[in-house]
Amino acid sequence: MRPGGPGMSDVRSTLTLATKVQFLPGVGPERAERYRRLGLKTAGDVLFLFPRDYDRPPPDRPIDSLREGEPASVVGTISDAELASRSPGRSIFAAIVENQTGAVRIVFFNQPFRSDQITFGQRVQICGIPRLKGLRMEFVHPQLKQLADDEQGSAAAIHPIYPLTEGLRQIDVRRLTRLVVDTLAGTLTEVIPESLRGQAAEALRSGGQEIEGALPSIDVALRSIHYPQSEPLLHAARLRLIFQELLVMQLALAIRRRRLTTELRAPPLPPSALINARILNRFPFELTGDQIRAIEQIGRDMSRQFPMNRLLQGDVGSGKTVVAVYAMMLAVAHGYQAVLMAPTEILARQHLATLTQTLAESRVRIGLLCGTLTAAQRRDVLRATAAGEIDLLVGTQSLLNRELDLCRLGLCVIDEQHKFGVRQRVSLRGGGGDPHCLVMSATPIPRSIAMTLFGDVDLTTLREQPPGRGEVKTYLAHDGWKERWWAFVRARLDEGRQAYVVAPRVAAGETTQVTAVEATQVRPGKSQELPEPVVPVKAAGQSGEAAGEPDEAVREPDENVTSVLRTFRELSQSQLSGYRVGLLHGRMRGEEKRSVMEAFQDGELQVLVSTTVIEVGIDVPNATVMTILGANRFGLAQLHQLRGRVSRGKNTGHVCVFTDGEGLPEDHQRLQVFEQTGDGFALAEADFRLRGPGELLGNRQSGLPAMRIADLVRDEAVLVVAREFAQEMVDADPLLAADELAELRRQVLRRYEKRLDLGDVA
Repeated sequence: MRPGGPGMSDVRSTLTLATKVQFLPGVGPERAERYRRLGLKTAGDVLFLFPRDYDRPPPDRPIDSLREGEPASVVGTISDAELASRSPGRSIFAAIVENQTGAVRIVFFNQPFRSDQITFGQRVQICGIPRLKGLRMEFVHPQLKQLADDEQGSAAAIHPIYPLTEGLRQIDVRRLTRLVVDTLAGTLTEVIPESLRGQAAEALRSGGQEIEGALPSIDVALRSIHYPQSEPLLHAARLRLIFQELLVMQLALAIRRRRLTTELRAPPLPPSALINARILNRFPFELTGDQIRAIEQIGRDMSRQFPMNRLLQGDVGSGKTVVAVYAMMLAVAHGYQAVLMAPTEILARQHLATLTQTLAESRVRIGLLCGTLTAAQRRDVLRATAAGEIDLLVGTQSLLNRELDLCRLGLCVIDEQHKFGVRQRVSLRGGGGDPHCLVMSATPIPRSIAMTLFGDVDLTTLREQPPGRGEVKTYLAHDGWKERWWAFVRARLDEGRQAYVVAPRVAAGETTQVTAVEATQVRPGKSQELPEPVVPVKAAGQSGEAAGEPDEAVREPDENVTSVLRTFRELSQSQLSGYRVGLLHGRMRGEEKRSVMEAFQDGELQVLVSTTVIEVGIDVPNATVMTILGANRFGLAQLHQLRGRVSRGKNTGHVCVFTDGEGLPEDHQRLQVFEQTGDGFALAEADFRLRGPGELLGNRQSGLPAMRIADLVRDEAVLVVAREFAQEMVDADPLLAADELAELRRQVLRRYEKRLDLGDVA
């Protein structure tokens, strides 16, 4: 401290949660910038910078059982000590520690002061990693603690390990957190009453958690999470902080859920025996048990005077569209309109075709609103919708058009909900009052995610597959298989089947593109010399379908990434030169994409080389073979969606995946899981464990802030308890108005109030 400067006690007396890091002792402007890179701007941020791990003391071991390289603690007596100097400024201090199990040597380089600390006959405890030096074990620079003559040794300190950035050392962050914790931990207001902490601890014990007594107070929890005195205290502190974070979130969701049932009003649209008979008779097949249960749940929801808010998730091919058609027809039967929003025009037109076929010869009027309509067509659709002349409106993001006037909107159906941002989904619902809402996802969501991101949404799961679907076989291959695989593909094509070839990018290090016209004109006997096409570059800020599908963002060129353009050329001129090969990707114009898909669906094309634009909704039962190139660049959920394209019919499907280059070990692990697991729910859990919720869903999609300490995979058992407590608390006290809950209510609103208007939409 500078002479004349404020003492440490003065600094502590003025320190608050809002104090900027720059003004904390030992920081200053330059070092504050380094802390800002860790997200630390105030003392409060430092207080809640939880350690990412801990340096734990090694176990006590007899000297004669020490193993080289295995951390250990030893208690013994100094039987010999010597300070040796090699040259000026360099020294070696060595000592022998003995006990009844043997003797071990300890060594300190350039620490001559050790000769004053460590003397003959002194009892000490040493902790470190032994190494074999000659015939004796040796510890170099061990942790050392002096013991009284009758002291048997004690557990060494558990040291926190914090995240770092360039220019910051672990000792710097530890020193700063120690100051802030010692000064501010005791100043925080407790948000969880003592009685609630006791009840929560009992519930957590019943769920298998080991904890004695009640959950610790916030003061004790913060001190113990940063500088724990023992493993049990550390575990209790983590449980307290994890439970609090999850409880606050679940309270916000429970409040939002209750608000939906008390403040919002939707038209009651109850099913009847006559309505059900009319709708179900439209389906030329028998529904699965899961589909029947889903329809019953939706019927109950839509009978109420507040909006249905249901997530319908199911594995690929489980029949979600049938359930959605029932819900839409239920709305139409009561004289209301229904809309169905899909992420791509290809999928929207697929839904349009399904609805047109299912409702043929009925009086239901169906419309389409998408980016490729002409101005006149768009005006006609908007006018007819506003006049109530369209009952079912299918579309893409064009449904978010402010000019769209849904005069009697009763139901919104949102397909592949994860493809849309939260605000887009809210905009669709907000356009017509408080309609019922059904969101669908073919990407199964792990249970812990459903309880978190969809905590205020009712969940319906379809697990049964409709009868008659063929088996799909998956193969993880290497480059040496390629010739054999292409021979297998040709054999299937010769049998009359069709095939997909999927690559991760439109172009890699290329500035060319084959147009849709060229892509559909490759025929046996034609010249295989392809013209040099041009790739349209997506302009900054451009959006909408004309700019490309959302899963095909323009990236920096990379020659090592397999592209559809290069793959299309190579296959058309070599392995599949005698077959009708087409090309499809998101940067093509809507009319071109539709032309290619229709040619493939009609069998005019035998092979479709595509990006992930075919990931969802494409239904070509005759396509039974898929080749995925650069598979290491896809997540498990996306790979499973792609695989679902070859399980649409009764014939056996075959999927073979190849990687770009050697790939990382974790890539190979993920692809092995994909090869061995055909169940989408098991894959979703695996993908969640491998990639975590942030990467899997993205904060922009979730509408919820990131967790500080809770982990949705690891802490699912705590999440279950927090959800139950939150629901019971809101049922008993909807506004958390009790005096003892005032601080907890403030924290819920401070963290989630701005997001509560979004929470009801998946």
